[in-house]
Amino acid sequence: MGEKLLMSGNEVIAEAAIRAGCRFYFGYPITPQTEIAHYLAKRMPEAGGTFLQAESEIAAINMVYGASAAGARAMTSSSSPGISLKQECISYLAGAELPAVIVNIVRCGPGLGGILPAQCDYFQAVKGGGHGDYKMVVLAPCSVQELYELTVEAFNIADRYRVTVMIMGDGILGQMMEIVEFRDEEEIFNADKSWALTGTGMKRENNFITSIYINPEVLEAHNRKLQQKYREIERNECRVEVYNCENADVIVAAFGTVARIVKNVIKQAEREGIKVGLIRPITLWPFPNEAFLKYAQVPRAFLTVELNAGQMLEDVKLALNGANKTYFYGRMGGMIPAQKEILDEIKKIMEK
Repeated sequence: MGEKLLMSGNEVIAEAAIRAGCRFYFGYPITPQTEIAHYLAKRMPEAGGTFLQAESEIAAINMVYGASAAGARAMTSSSSPGISLKQECISYLAGAELPAVIVNIVRCGPGLGGILPAQCDYFQAVKGGGHGDYKMVVLAPCSVQELYELTVEAFNIADRYRVTVMIMGDGILGQMMEIVEFRDEEEIFNADKSWALTGTGMKRENNFITSIYINPEVLEAHNRKLQQKYREIERNECRVEVYNCENADVIVAAFGTVARIVKNVIKQAEREGIKVGLIRPITLWPFPNEAFLKYAQVPRAFLTVELNAGQMLEDVKLALNGANKTYFYGRMGGMIPAQKEILDEIKKIMEK
């Protein structure tokens, strides 16, 4: 590793993108992610890249489509309502098999909601917020250091599989400052981009990128190809942290900022004679089903804690497939659960 700096999460995402070889950023300001654009407005030209504040979120994501089609590493970022506006083109990116990185620093909803942190975009991210049978890889960091490492990895995954990768954080992660240790040199996946629209120089046939297939047999074959790719991603790219789960009385499922709170709850619970484990999905898709199955019979029950009304809860239940009870505790509207609240929920489970 190399230099250590004190930086905010949003700035780290921007710097990580530069270090990962991203040279095209198109975005539009919206709280709480605007610092990504602020940072890249200065840093991207220094790196020989292009920064452009588009006229809208829709324009920004379509510019990403164009840059990616030309073989470049490209990124956009926004927060919840802005990500909603990008959904149609995200589906086009998936259909055209174009690699891209999208950052969502989630705020509260529905509607315009508020600027405080939330995890209420889980369904939109992992179930495909746009139309059609497609998937995005969704990475959920829980620290500024992970924001750096997973942003670099997002570009590598995108190029390796020709897919869209989303980094999903929240207002706390985006705004908080922590020490981040950068590597001296990044491991960059050098993808074969012979498919890109780079001009033929009269030396090869034209490349053709599209997501429209009028012939139903051709479109079905294309869809089957996409599904095979998603199965490969499920086999190779699932990431999860399993912490303190051996012989646990209760296992908590949480991601992102909430998982950090849960780790402190684990210490509190231990002082009261309760052993609590944590399963933290780092990839929200592909979801770490095997980690839940491995520990399905260990605790009295599972508790899922989220900053929403219970979205990842559904995937936890599907992963357990009825092998154990699953309870839920959530806060909404930008409210963050205190450690005592979560510990009280664990105690309630212990009394049942």
